[in-house]
Amino acid sequence: MSQIETVILKPDTNGIAEAALVFWRGGLVAFPTETVYGLGADARNDVAVAKIYAAKGRPSFNPLIVHLADVAAVHNYCEISDVAQRLAAAFWPGAMTLVLPLLQDAGISKLVTAGLDTLAVRVPDHVVAQNLLAEFGGPVAAPSANPSGRISPTTAAHVIAGLSGKIDAIVDGGTCGVGVESTIVDCSGPVPCILRAGGIPTEALEACLGMALATPSDPTTPTSPGQLLSHYAPQGSVRLNARHFDAHETGLGFGAVDAQLNLSPSGDLVEAAANLFAMLHRLDAMGATAIAVSPIPDHGLGRAINDRLKRAAAPRD
Repeated sequence: MSQIETVILKPDTNGIAEAALVFWRGGLVAFPTETVYGLGADARNDVAVAKIYAAKGRPSFNPLIVHLADVAAVHNYCEISDVAQRLAAAFWPGAMTLVLPLLQDAGISKLVTAGLDTLAVRVPDHVVAQNLLAEFGGPVAAPSANPSGRISPTTAAHVIAGLSGKIDAIVDGGTCGVGVESTIVDCSGPVPCILRAGGIPTEALEACLGMALATPSDPTTPTSPGQLLSHYAPQGSVRLNARHFDAHETGLGFGAVDAQLNLSPSGDLVEAAANLFAMLHRLDAMGATAIAVSPIPDHGLGRAINDRLKRAAAPRD
């Protein structure tokens, strides 16, 4: 892929207008959401969507999330069940993605859905993202703005480090607040299914619905974004649930432990989630070749953190 000039845009009226124009021209723009920075393109434009895959080096069988300005816009592309309506009313705008049946005349590129008859959609809760989506007025396919399988970006600097010269523009909207991607719920079948833990705890979703969410029958086959096994990987090897750190390892702690880096010295899962990707980037910058991570409680946002860490530690091709 040939190098192009990547322009840094301010999150003001002029910057948002210029970013929307890039979308209309079939280009790529990275922009902030409350979770991580997304790499956006017009979801109806096959060539533009293909550029996402090329820039990221992303497997073509891994579907993309479409970002929309509001819930009303979702009805233009998907069938929305009563269960999905309830979740949307409670958690949108927010860090939740719903997988919904795709309307036949939706006009969404098949590269977005990876050939599936469902579409992953969300309404982000970030003023820059909302302004950009409103200005563009169409569906924006936007996976995380990083090379595929690498650490997700929570600042514009992270995007520049991974994708400068490969995308048209970056809207610099500061640091993302949540720090892990959206929770994904499949509402395309008779029983809602949790496909990926994320920024909204599973417990909150289940409390809203008054029922337990199912789990995938075959988690090795991607039916939504973020389900590939080896993902979010730093350069170094990763050892999980480390009660101690060996001399050759760089420690990534949680709670009151002595480590080179610590996700949250106070043991706060919200703080740890917000720091996770930034810490993984710092480990790369430090040149860490062997990384040991303290145990993380597996509840609430801890599930999302552990999901990302397990993928970071997975065997790599």
